[in-house]
Amino acid sequence: MRVLLAEDDKKLGKLIKHMLEKSGIQVDWVLNGDMALEYALYDPYDVIVLDWMMPGQSGIAVCDQLRKHGYQGAVLMLTAKDALDDRVLGLDTGADDYFVKPFEFAELLARLRALARRSRARLMEDILQVGSLVFNGLTHCVRRGDTEVQFTSREFQLLDLLVRNQERVLPREVILERVWGLETDVSSNNLDAYVRLLRRKLSPFEDTVVIQTIRGIGYKLEVQDVCQNP
Repeated sequence: MRVLLAEDDKKLGKLIKHMLEKSGIQVDWVLNGDMALEYALYDPYDVIVLDWMMPGQSGIAVCDQLRKHGYQGAVLMLTAKDALDDRVLGLDTGADDYFVKPFEFAELLARLRALARRSRARLMEDILQVGSLVFNGLTHCVRRGDTEVQFTSREFQLLDLLVRNQERVLPREVILERVWGLETDVSSNNLDAYVRLLRRKLSPFEDTVVIQTIRGIGYKLEVQDVCQNP
């Protein structure tokens, strides 16, 4: 298991890190919210543990930013705030669990293991293999061998919809609704611009996947040698 610990109390952080590593868990420890956000967005973790009150961005702000970036990994909020409203706020912001200080280490470890199991299950759902290509919904990347292409969150959302409906024609109206929502002001021309971006970024893999325009209807992702097991 790999854990990111964001705790500004050096004595407590050092103790938690030591106890987790003693249990065979790999731990990266940071002292403020800004570093926590940076680490979380660029390295894969089974669980992220965020102290609520930290220098820079608070744990609650980091959690909110992670979810807005599309991060789907497990987040545990660690705090001395035990009021019901605080617990509700933490969970509503996107935390998967909320743990109040002081605590017993054995219970913390059990919660981390439970979150890691759920996180790995979600990870399998977010990684899809199509032929020789690996589509990673956590990092918004498409990879084949040493070649990797990065997509923005919106670009990957559109690409993911096409991939999961491969070889099926998706009408423009359906794509706009699924990717941008019912109340969107995004036009059909905007969708065309996004598809052009996808095609350009997917050009290194055009022997495996191609986005076809279905005149008067919408788009279809055509693939060769499809394999669904990553």
